[in-house]
Amino acid sequence: MFEKILIANRGEIALRIQRACREMGIKTVAVHSEADAEAKYVRLADESVCIGPAPSAKSYLHVPAIIAAAEVTDAEAIHPGYGFLSENADFAERVEQSGFVFIGPRPDTIRLMGDKVSAKDAMRAAGVPCVPGSEGALGEDTDEWMRMANDIGYPIIIKAAGGGGGRGMRVVHTDAALIQSVQMTQNEAGAAFNNPMVYMEKYLQNPRHIEIQVLADEHGNAVHLGERDCSMQRRHQKILEEAPAPGLDPKLRNKIGERCAEACRQFGYRGAGTFEFLYENGEFYFIEMNTRVQVEHPVTELITGVDIVQETIRIAAGETLSVKQKDVHFRGHAIECRINAEDPYTFVPSPGRITLYHAAGGPGIRVDSHVYQNYYVPPHYDSMIGKLISYGATREQAIARMRIALSEMIVEGIKTNIPLHQELLNDAAVLQGGMSIHYLETKLGMHKKG
Repeated sequence: MFEKILIANRGEIALRIQRACREMGIKTVAVHSEADAEAKYVRLADESVCIGPAPSAKSYLHVPAIIAAAEVTDAEAIHPGYGFLSENADFAERVEQSGFVFIGPRPDTIRLMGDKVSAKDAMRAAGVPCVPGSEGALGEDTDEWMRMANDIGYPIIIKAAGGGGGRGMRVVHTDAALIQSVQMTQNEAGAAFNNPMVYMEKYLQNPRHIEIQVLADEHGNAVHLGERDCSMQRRHQKILEEAPAPGLDPKLRNKIGERCAEACRQFGYRGAGTFEFLYENGEFYFIEMNTRVQVEHPVTELITGVDIVQETIRIAAGETLSVKQKDVHFRGHAIECRINAEDPYTFVPSPGRITLYHAAGGPGIRVDSHVYQNYYVPPHYDSMIGKLISYGATREQAIARMRIALSEMIVEGIKTNIPLHQELLNDAAVLQGGMSIHYLETKLGMHKKG
């Protein structure tokens, strides 16, 4: 096992990884920008290194500074968390070339899954169901585009192969709009992702977003830890997640979960990963794979009892998985609310000093947050300041506990989206469960009209 790990991230995930390391008796190195010098995880780390000024490009995305920090502190491995460099294959390669262990998949796997065309090809080969669409990137034959769109059936969606986070997509409803839409998306993709390749898929009208968590070691073992429903989204950014997905047949979960685990075995996956699906009319359609720990991993940890972050560390150290599929049992229900420093309805970021802070508590409540009273929320990074997670024997109990926790949570001096979460957890459709990915944006649109 490693003696010292460098955490190449910030915020709540840096603290989460640090806690996992401390529990395992592993020393930690926190790297930080000048803006994060006073962060809780920096103070709690065994060592800390300032790697640059506030802008991410000059600090958390500055690879030479991170590698240098690992060298001067004699760290053995680097954990990237999520975001920043976590799915950057060049970074993973550089870490390994510099003599450190990258806590995550192999660079070639990250590359394979980072390109949505090659990812879908790999999934089809592994028998994972995909959205009907083009077999690879679109060529230059516009007549072929037309034939393909009509075979798939409108509406269709044009997606950039190198896109992500909701960027590089365009929905098309008619033949008349097709050619221009493809060309515009190609141009945008070339400019934004340095990769003009696009592909075509059927556009599902009202799907849910359901994802399967997997763990795989380098000895050929792979397990799935069930599913999460992440349909509560705005502009493709998740706001509330839960596990298990309401109303999903356990037999269907086991079938798709095992398909994902088998895919990991087939292409030699290593580490934690998430298969993201659109789910409509009882069918799963693969959209992408995230080759890292997810923001919403706590809900899966609570219903399975598996520490996903510690597993990533053990896997990177060459150990076998601590659980077999027969050991994975799903108990109870968990919900996660992402607490963001932003206006609850306009979503305008609200950085600044937290003048009063009180974390929620009580039975079944977990708070993953790096903030504290008098903490200054910097304007340079993502607006998430923490995650409030509730667990209950039933979904109803998890909702009841979350309502209490949201009413107890105090964050003053800045705006947060707590009022939005309170509204959602009193919404009849949310209480019933099974909303589509369009539900929140439709609801917010009605807010504006009202």
